[in-house]
Amino acid sequence: MSTATPNQPETFAPKSDFLRVLSERGYIHQGSDLAGIDAAALEGRLTTYVGYDCTAASLHVGHLLSIMMLHWLQATGGTPITLMGGGTTRVGDPSGRDESRKILTLEQIEENKAGIQKTFSRFLTFGGGGNSATMVDNAEWLTKLNYIEMLRDIGRHFSVNRMMSMDSVRMRLERDQELSFLEFNYMILQSYDFVELNRRYGCVLQMGGSDQWGNIVNGIDLGRRMGTPQLYGLTCPLLTTASGAKMGKTAAGAVWLDAGMLSPYDYWQFWRNTEDADVARFLKLFTLLPMDEIARLQALQGAEINEAKKVLATEATALMHGREAADAASETARKTFVEGAVAQDLPSVTVARSVLEAGLGVLSAFGPDHARLVPSTSEARRQIKSGGLRVNDVQISDEKAVLTLADLGQDGVVKLSFGRKKHVLLRVE
Repeated sequence: MSTATPNQPETFAPKSDFLRVLSERGYIHQGSDLAGIDAAALEGRLTTYVGYDCTAASLHVGHLLSIMMLHWLQATGGTPITLMGGGTTRVGDPSGRDESRKILTLEQIEENKAGIQKTFSRFLTFGGGGNSATMVDNAEWLTKLNYIEMLRDIGRHFSVNRMMSMDSVRMRLERDQELSFLEFNYMILQSYDFVELNRRYGCVLQMGGSDQWGNIVNGIDLGRRMGTPQLYGLTCPLLTTASGAKMGKTAAGAVWLDAGMLSPYDYWQFWRNTEDADVARFLKLFTLLPMDEIARLQALQGAEINEAKKVLATEATALMHGREAADAASETARKTFVEGAVAQDLPSVTVARSVLEAGLGVLSAFGPDHARLVPSTSEARRQIKSGGLRVNDVQISDEKAVLTLADLGQDGVVKLSFGRKKHVLLRVE
């Protein structure tokens, strides 16, 4: 299969509001034909999809870039499609991985899909005609494919030589990591998604992270070979922080978008802890603030940059969890750090009174079984050695220490802290 030659955004001056907004805010990594995408946007025929496999019960911050791209697409007149991978999740995307994804049951996939779907209503408008967003599941067509017919009608358009050169395959083989035949077929199924969405909805553009470039290009080429109108691809960068860390990863794990997996307060704190060098970039990417206001915040220097971080945290949290939750998180942080009070609306976990009567080990208290401030007891042990964990603002020095009823304060809680900004209240039920 032939490959599309990517256009780089720095050499292109867009005429459409869609590409202009994406360009000035820093969303564009590469495109298959930026002039063609621009023309489709100007003509009002830019129906666009992004696919999301159902591998977890929630999306995470790493997915936000593509979701925000869909938001700006709709805001500038385009029609977004959120494609749920009920079918492709059964196979598993090998992109960027050294090992196969865990095979999920159909029940797990459906549960994950239900959890993920709630996220999109925060960023997109569904129903009501016009350029309303549409949510579909590729299980609708992938599970109905006959294997022999798929090989004959779709598989014949794919070159194994070409597939072997794709990063998702080549890197796995170069590292002597097993690649199953199941995973090898993933790019064929994703490519067919693009063709099917074009036939059903007139979709002409697929967007995704830069690690999806090979899969997107395969879909464009398959569409050409199967007689669809011209299809296009557009990718956003895979973000790292200014210090080189992967965006959205913390010591406690992924930064989930679902409030049941990460509280709005912890979400607010994640953005509040943004490195100085990333504040302006993240304001452009993860808020709806106008560019002139972002320019004003970008000009702040010294200690004033903390005000820009608070704005980033509040605006990003308002988008995901609502303005009320964002303002409450901001106020909780103010009470905790400015007044030094134990704010009762800090994230909390509950334990049975009998647990503290018997004694709860600090490693367990901070770990995934309770406060989830650290991902494992071994990480809790490491943080204790480096002085990173505190109980009721007192540093822990003994990894064998236990929490008892005597640790409950006058307000009936035990305050667990990881560093200066991550806190959880342990309550007794």
